[in-house]
Amino acid sequence: MPPKTPLIRLWDPELSNREILFIGLISVHWASMEHEIFIQTLSTFDSEAFDLAKLPKEMNNIQFTGVLALWKQRVVDKTRGRRAKTLLCQYERITQLKTYRDALIHGMWHWSADDLGSIKTTRVKKREVITTRFSADGLEDFAKKIAEVNFCIRFPGGLTDLARARMQQGGGISRRAIAMFTGAPVDSEGFPTGNPTGRKSIPEQ
Repeated sequence: MPPKTPLIRLWDPELSNREILFIGLISVHWASMEHEIFIQTLSTFDSEAFDLAKLPKEMNNIQFTGVLALWKQRVVDKTRGRRAKTLLCQYERITQLKTYRDALIHGMWHWSADDLGSIKTTRVKKREVITTRFSADGLEDFAKKIAEVNFCIRFPGGLTDLARARMQQGGGISRRAIAMFTGAPVDSEGFPTGNPTGRKSIPEQ
């Protein structure tokens, strides 16, 4: 007889696919934003100072608020003209959005029978119990806001900056296009699910 497959029990968070989609997008966009702000801030230091021992303690990247404050000081405040206004606007938006994001990521999820169309998170901060309500539409709107911030901090001059960056990078090809050209296995949306036949995967660290 074949060996029995062990029974695996999985906890169900009772989130809809749409809710899960936007929670995932929010996490991805926020992480990308933090990374971009860190890299922009790091680039303002001399290359000799890239030794972490010589960088300000905020650049240990333990708390995003510390890096954000340095970004404001060393990037936003040093920019001029229309780009400066755009970056300052993004700084203000990030500080406003962070409370919502922290509630989403760090809170304890739950729902109630009298409000089935929404989900809530509860967390304790400085001895205060904070409950925040989320709807699928609200999550979608929040994901779009962070995506817009992500674009603006990279290209504060708008399409002009985007075009300049594309020219400097040279030609490019999308992930799905590479999968199509190389014969890699793909899912129903055309995204690769593995490497082309005969190519080894890079082991995860």
